[in-house]
Amino acid sequence: MPFLDRLQRWADDRPDETAVVVAGEHLSWSGLRDKAAALVPAAPAITVLSEQNSARFAVAFAAAVAGARQCAVLDPAWPQQLQDGITARIARIETGQPDVAEDQGPALPASQGTGLGTELVDGTPGASFLIGLTSGTTSVPKAFTRSRRSWQESFDASIEFFGLTQDDKTLAPGPLAASLNLYALAECLYAGAEFHSLDHFDVGAAHAAISHDGISRLVLVPTMLRLLSERGLAGGVDASGIRSIICAGSKLDARTLEAARRWAPNATIFEYYGASELSFVSGAGLRPGEPAEPGGTGIGKPFPGVDIRILDDRGAELPDGSDGNICVRSGMVSNGYLWGDDGQALRCFDGWYTVGDQGYLSGGTLHMLGRRSDMIITAGTNVYPHEVEMALASVPGVAAAVAAGMADDLRGQRVVAGVVPSHGAVTATQLKSGIDDVLARNKRPLEYFALTELPLTDRGKISRQLLLDWVARNDPRIRRLG
Repeated sequence: MPFLDRLQRWADDRPDETAVVVAGEHLSWSGLRDKAAALVPAAPAITVLSEQNSARFAVAFAAAVAGARQCAVLDPAWPQQLQDGITARIARIETGQPDVAEDQGPALPASQGTGLGTELVDGTPGASFLIGLTSGTTSVPKAFTRSRRSWQESFDASIEFFGLTQDDKTLAPGPLAASLNLYALAECLYAGAEFHSLDHFDVGAAHAAISHDGISRLVLVPTMLRLLSERGLAGGVDASGIRSIICAGSKLDARTLEAARRWAPNATIFEYYGASELSFVSGAGLRPGEPAEPGGTGIGKPFPGVDIRILDDRGAELPDGSDGNICVRSGMVSNGYLWGDDGQALRCFDGWYTVGDQGYLSGGTLHMLGRRSDMIITAGTNVYPHEVEMALASVPGVAAAVAAGMADDLRGQRVVAGVVPSHGAVTATQLKSGIDDVLARNKRPLEYFALTELPLTDRGKISRQLLLDWVARNDPRIRRLG
């Protein structure tokens, strides 16, 4: 496992039905199988795949994980020097040479070129097939590995949780190099469901696919969902056929959720918390007509097959409502790191794994506070930006918010926040009064800024450092509120 045996099955049972569509190029189940099988004999022990979205990407990925092979998927948008450095490291691992880089952690065994096989078949369940890379555009990202079994268990859990069927047509409009979309591709191949993507994210192209290709399921980040929903409403794009929307990467803000529910009124909107090294952790689905919970830090119940505990830094379990390390026990956890292990990124407490995200459990619901490294320490108080952002997002007139810690000679750091107004203008007085009852006084921002847009990474995630950079250079996208 994880999906090649299923691909063979669908190719035998439904050879001429569509398996993959990327930017209008169609591959049938038998076409995908045959093209991938033709590449397998020449595929190396470890393939470095760095390609823009295309039908060819799906073929190359399937061939790259056949037998005992492994595949490292790189973002083609990364600087060439960074890609070359990663490729060189992988080549040294493949040939058994030591990696002497400063941040090298204990390396895991890699295929050595023997016993790879020449057919399009799955390797042994416990063996690694994927080298995952944490996002990064300047420094070398951490590299972790996943076993085939971990993804098979993830497929079974996500298909159950999201209700994926063979009748679904999934559109994941983001880059296939991103784990959210790469997983969606593999999940559909496993489930026998039609998968669609674009050569690059484009609102018009996504709307055309939804209107003309019978898309019933979206997998995307909240920023993409907002663009599709708001422009879809303005342009009269019919999304009534969409039955499920799966969002990850950051918590859905009130404006995006409201627009998505109006644009796709028959969709169940799912959001989940997970991490590349942990896979799925918790999630929740908002069904059509179901009242939305007010903005907060809750991110649903444990995923199928996942146990969650909140542990302190010594591994002791904390009571309900107490903040600590979000730790999971499941068969979906990655194997560990090939390089970049600093002892903090993925820790294990007697079988319970954490990536350092902080949160608490309340009534079985996981509340996500944020990564420990994002924490703001102001006048001795620990403040997680995420809880500030959720409090501000609940204020009328606020579409989205981002908070960060700015250096302060007196306090160490002070909390500052930027908001994107949902309509018209918003004042600092409105923001201050709006969070009076939901956020402790010592956690409230001392400065507020109006933003024309959220500061985002190239993957569509909030960048708190970019907010601070905008403030420092008086960027035109930011305006101080009195």
